[in-house]
Amino acid sequence: MYTPALKVKFTEEIVPALMKDFGYKTVMQVPRLEKIVISQGLGQAIADKKLIEVGEKEISDIAGQKAIQTLSTKDISNFKLRKNMPIGIMTTLRKEKMYEFLERLINVVLPRIRDFNGINNKLDGRGNYTLGVTEQIIFPEIDIDKIMKIMGLQITFVTSADTDEEAFALLKHFGLPFKHTKN
Repeated sequence: MYTPALKVKFTEEIVPALMKDFGYKTVMQVPRLEKIVISQGLGQAIADKKLIEVGEKEISDIAGQKAIQTLSTKDISNFKLRKNMPIGIMTTLRKEKMYEFLERLINVVLPRIRDFNGINNKLDGRGNYTLGVTEQIIFPEIDIDKIMKIMGLQITFVTSADTDEEAFALLKHFGLPFKHTKN
């Protein structure tokens, strides 16, 4: 049976390294990557309905699984927004697909960013990390000739870590290229 390379690396290299660094007593205490959520907010879709369909197809291509539309929860008259209008797209990756996506992100996508010098190292305080991507065209799955509009997206890494320090160490071991390491 096929196992993604990063999953093997996690069990064979990352878990022992984190156990040594943080002094965990059992393997179950080691923080793990639980899921990766890819989302895209499309506020412009209020005026242009085709943006949602195009964005949904692009996110589905990037993730390798179907993306769903997110709907507005309330009316906001200043933005011409009504309740239950589609205003975003998201998909959640877990298990094998999550590791495959992370591997593609680290090895293929991030090196394609122009003038790339590492990603920001600010976590959310609860052991999760969100990476903002300004252009969806850095993904090789997107055909540059067929895009309607350059749009950004967010990639959120949800970990089981209790602190930012543990989550940062976990993501660093996976190979995410952070700008500066914390001392």
